[in-house]
Amino acid sequence: MTLTFAPFLPWIVIAILAVAALALSFIGLWRGVRGAWLRGLALAALLAAIANPLLTQEEREPLSTIVPVIVDRSQSQDVQDRPQMTDTALETLKDRLSRFPRIEPRIVEVRDNGESDSPSTQLFSALSSAVSDVSPSRVGGAIFLSDGQIHDIPNALPNAEQALGFRAPVHGLITGKADEFDRRIEIVRAPRFGIVNEEQQLTLRVFDDGRSAGGGSAEVTVKMNGEEIATLQATPGQPTPFNFKVPRGGNNVMEFSVAELPGEVTAANNRAVHLIEGIRQNLRVLLVSGEPHAGERAWRNLLKSDASVDLVHFTILRPPEKQDGTPINELSLIAFPTRELFVEKINDFDLIIFDRYQHRGVLPILYYDYIAQYVEKGGALLIAAGPEHAGQDSIAMTPLASVLPAQPTGQVHQAAFYPRLSEAGKKHPVTRGLDGSGNEPPQWGRWFRTISVDPPQGQTVMLGDGQDPLLVLNRQGEGRVAMLLSDQGWLWARGFEGGGPHVALYRRIAHWLMKEPELEEEALTARANGRTLQITRQTIGDDPGQASVRFPSGKTENMAFTNTEPGLYRIERRMDETGLFEIKNGDFTTLVHVGAVDAPEFKAMISTTETLKPLADATKGSVHRVADNSGRIALPDILPVRGDIRVADEDRMLIRMTDETVLKGVNTLPLFAGFAGLAALLLAFSALWWREGR
Repeated sequence: MTLTFAPFLPWIVIAILAVAALALSFIGLWRGVRGAWLRGLALAALLAAIANPLLTQEEREPLSTIVPVIVDRSQSQDVQDRPQMTDTALETLKDRLSRFPRIEPRIVEVRDNGESDSPSTQLFSALSSAVSDVSPSRVGGAIFLSDGQIHDIPNALPNAEQALGFRAPVHGLITGKADEFDRRIEIVRAPRFGIVNEEQQLTLRVFDDGRSAGGGSAEVTVKMNGEEIATLQATPGQPTPFNFKVPRGGNNVMEFSVAELPGEVTAANNRAVHLIEGIRQNLRVLLVSGEPHAGERAWRNLLKSDASVDLVHFTILRPPEKQDGTPINELSLIAFPTRELFVEKINDFDLIIFDRYQHRGVLPILYYDYIAQYVEKGGALLIAAGPEHAGQDSIAMTPLASVLPAQPTGQVHQAAFYPRLSEAGKKHPVTRGLDGSGNEPPQWGRWFRTISVDPPQGQTVMLGDGQDPLLVLNRQGEGRVAMLLSDQGWLWARGFEGGGPHVALYRRIAHWLMKEPELEEEALTARANGRTLQITRQTIGDDPGQASVRFPSGKTENMAFTNTEPGLYRIERRMDETGLFEIKNGDFTTLVHVGAVDAPEFKAMISTTETLKPLADATKGSVHRVADNSGRIALPDILPVRGDIRVADEDRMLIRMTDETVLKGVNTLPLFAGFAGLAALLLAFSALWWREGR
């Protein structure tokens, strides 16, 4: 109960009146005037009534003590039995805290929000948000339920209170087991680009976290584009170099995997992938033209316009009907280096093109066998056929016939026609989506000649007049062969009847022959754009069905493809997990890493008490494991404490109880109001009148 005033006049006026009353009383007492002290008492009572004194009493209710409980639901908490430990420990903790009516727990579950490409466990940011609306003096402590892998722990030195924003103990309840261990592999340094068939080097490292994971060396299996290329012996903790060659142009996927050890925390980080873009430094192309013709320059101009192509071009100038007895080796200004090209350096070429070429004795018959072997071992051969291909000197009558996908019938079909895509051609990446192919008739010029062949092997992707094959693609051994059964492509290049997409068609044929991954007719690829997973399935067959996606956490989900174009199926989904995903569809498998490769969430997966301990010690808190050696959940007791906590308790979690209260109401009692004030004034003035009357 306190005394307050609610004056009827301003205090300055009351002060002036008080000075005047005091002066009058002093003068009266000094001169000995009778009743002076009564006059002073009456004036004092009057001034007290004007000042209006009040007795007030506040009604206050004590506030609760806020205890934030921050629950870690990050990806590192999804391994082994940590989710069950977390759930059981949380329910037990809620029950313990409910026994103290003045403690108000605030449960905050922290999950990956899916915004960052480099996920990490941000528990202290969640703590700041949880107590941002209350006074620091109301926070009695903070409890973290986590595996200890927290990436935003503030520095406890020199001032933990300043770092946290409140003065209360921090406690840690750690899931997992004390003797956990984990083996993981990381790519330390690696090139993003590499020249095809030139040696590159990267550095990897195997880590053994926790207790010894076996010691000695670890066996690392290396795969390139799904095929095993090497096995390494790596010493855990030490960098291991690895030399390799980029096998092809375009995107190449390298996979490094270390065998899972019995009892380790997770196998999700036992594999790592690295993407390297293969660059062809110089594409060496051998173009042999059988005779000058209108379409000869079409191939030459296309290949010469590409700065990355080294073109070797020879043309046989003497037509077959010219027989003047001049030896072949005396007809050219520069001797045709047949042995050097087709024997000694044939494997140096990425592509060999025979453009309207026929066997005239320029090449020994044995050299055609060398060319066939070149194809079988992985080479690329393109036959651009004209009428000579149907004659007796056709190269189809040489040992080269063993790798050709179609044999001529000896007929040359002369008729105007629009080149059309076959059903397979509408799906094949070499011909799919060619400008003008979507209309009927196609929006390009006509051709007038095709070479008739027997039913071909491989895929017929373009048709001539009727159902006659026009463009045939085939795999032969490790190599590839394409046959364009017409010499009329130059009409498109010259703009006849509006021309046609000859540049796109010729370039795609050449790149398919040289095994560019983007032009594979059967392929499963995946890429990540931030947190979005994009899966592409290319096929010239029917619907490929669903893709089986294995998440970093170990769960598997089947996802349905969407047909976006003929022969092209896609899946696009934003993922709530980051890490290495494995995608399977039929016999095809691919890997992709979603999010940053060096994300803190996957740097270490073992549970630990060491990360929180410095902060707990600085705030007089404690760190405990939630499970004992037998796996039973056993939480420490909770002990509320009044006042500041000066000594930590290793066996209990101390909570500093707040003294904060909230005002519920105020009761006031005026001392000079009503009958009490009137009686005091009447008594004073009656006494004065009585004294004056004597």
